[in-house]
Amino acid sequence: MMKLWKRASGALKDRKSLFSISFSRKTSFRNPDLDSAIIHATSHDDSSVDYHNAHRVYKWVRSSPANLKPLVHALSSRVNRTRSWTVAVKALMLVHGVLCCKVTSLQEIRRLPFDLSDFSDGHSRPSKTWGFNAFIRAYFSFLDQYALFFSEQMRGRGKKTREDSIEQELERIQNLQSLLHMLLQIRPMAENMKKTLILEAMDCVVLEIFDVYGRICSAIAKLLIKIHPGAEKDEAVMALKIVKKATSQGEDLALYFEFCKEFGVSNAHEVPKFVRIPEEDIEAIEKAIRGVQEEEETKEEQEEVEEEKSIILVERPEFKTIITDKWEVFEDDYCFTCKDIKETDQDKDYNVDANLLPLIVIDEPVHFTHTFPDLITF
Repeated sequence: MMKLWKRASGALKDRKSLFSISFSRKTSFRNPDLDSAIIHATSHDDSSVDYHNAHRVYKWVRSSPANLKPLVHALSSRVNRTRSWTVAVKALMLVHGVLCCKVTSLQEIRRLPFDLSDFSDGHSRPSKTWGFNAFIRAYFSFLDQYALFFSEQMRGRGKKTREDSIEQELERIQNLQSLLHMLLQIRPMAENMKKTLILEAMDCVVLEIFDVYGRICSAIAKLLIKIHPGAEKDEAVMALKIVKKATSQGEDLALYFEFCKEFGVSNAHEVPKFVRIPEEDIEAIEKAIRGVQEEEETKEEQEEVEEEKSIILVERPEFKTIITDKWEVFEDDYCFTCKDIKETDQDKDYNVDANLLPLIVIDEPVHFTHTFPDLITF
């Protein structure tokens, strides 16, 4: 009885919404026909999905960029007012389909025009709806990030004038791996969630997993060709992290598809072939990292050797030759002057060698052929 009442109540709300837009006029922000298609595609009926009206929405999106504003306005108005998990799930599926249209004008959206990150169904007790709430929050988180990623990719294509660098390709793969991780969080966790609508939504998620995982494998295959022993260390380290994460995510995907098959998701029976990264490719990246490290260590050692061998050159003092006719006394630790000899005790024998006396008598000018401290020739 309660289920019948909820369905009747939901149908009444949908009719009320359709009746109100019948009086609306077409403007740059509103298109009554598009509004009607969105209401039908996001109805309160949890037993079926209106694909006919969903495809009408996709057709409008592809037909003209001018339909983007009415689409955003209608979707945000519809979702922001609802507290029904059924309407929320259908709205997310509809947005997912719109993003898959891959129309250039969609890059203007960047993020979803509504927020379901804290969604909570308001028509049943939390003990019955917690699984649906978690499902919607996870689905919204993925689509919100996917919309941003799609927008950046489309903008990048418009500005692209040359081939992406290795660093840009690595960042793109990391973003795809992040999206794949968010996709794997979307799953029915409560026992009461085996409903037609949830199964339809899971089919959409599984198809998206096929696409994202395929793009990751393709990008890694191209990347491994470019990573060689002469590659930059930072690029090689990032590539190794990506390869290891891809291996880990391949194992997670296998478990995820097993869960989906047991739950009854039809598209999960076509399990993709999970590509394993060959060990030799991983070893090649590790070798590239080791090669760069060895080069850096060798360079540091060479710099240290150069520092040890460096010699500080000191300028030799300049010596001047002075010509004089006077006695000159040169101080020396082991020589005595004449005055010292006279003042000392005469009885003592100092055994002073005359050759050591630093007294030179110069009567005439002397011309030197060499400068001190070299040999002096008279």
